[in-house]
Amino acid sequence: MKQIILSNEGVFPITKDKDGNLLANLPATGLNISGTIQGEGKLAGTTALFIRLASCNLRCIWELPNGKLSLCDTPYASFHANNNIPTNVREVVNLVRANLGILKHIVITGGEPLIQKAELANLAALLKEETGVHITLETNGTLFDHDVAKNIDLFSISPKLVNSNPNFNKLKTLGLEPSGPLIFHAEKRVNLQALQSYLDVCNATDKAFQFKFVVAKPEEATEIEETYLNYLTGWKSDDIILMPLGANREELLQTSKLVMEMAIRRGWRYTPRIQIELFGSKAGV
Repeated sequence: MKQIILSNEGVFPITKDKDGNLLANLPATGLNISGTIQGEGKLAGTTALFIRLASCNLRCIWELPNGKLSLCDTPYASFHANNNIPTNVREVVNLVRANLGILKHIVITGGEPLIQKAELANLAALLKEETGVHITLETNGTLFDHDVAKNIDLFSISPKLVNSNPNFNKLKTLGLEPSGPLIFHAEKRVNLQALQSYLDVCNATDKAFQFKFVVAKPEEATEIEETYLNYLTGWKSDDIILMPLGANREELLQTSKLVMEMAIRRGWRYTPRIQIELFGSKAGV
């Protein structure tokens, strides 16, 4: 069985190993129980286990309204993927089963999970076969794979806006060299064909989707329409979700009310970031 590469969080939050033995330490939530809540989107507040895959084909660096830069909120799965966990799909499923309890939702996230599309397809299929859980896939929408899509229930797609581009000034400020995904981010972040494939699959089946845009500036509502929505078919206003930019509580204070107003004006949805409200920028929660 081929390896699947998880980020340093792996399967989280959990209290048992794959054999059902209690772990020595509590999960990052501080709770003596496996599981957390989905903090964003249509299923915000739903209890779930998360599986975080390593690596990403994009490198988001956003600018907040005050000019401060904000990296991807999971840089350990993209920018600094140094503590990855090589394992296999069987081991991941065993770990999930040992910690699932009464939970009925699994969220597969990254990084960008579809970089490992063959292993991801096997993982989703085995989870469905052995646990029957509802599976959410969190993706940036630049990649699509029919085999993966077969066993996903909710596609949580987060297309990136211009503000995410790691331009020269941002790289200089952060002391980063323009290499790899940092160079190609701007040209890779928009893939209308992949996005339409998600829409077509969902409209032909009982699968669900959401377009979740990270937003920080008033003009981005127009950008969402002119870059994405005007070229795509099969979506409704209720499927468009605006999420305020911010990797911590202080950053969210700059953007939340602005984003709420944008959602009201367009008839779209606003999503909180409950995990940040509860735990700040802490990982593994």
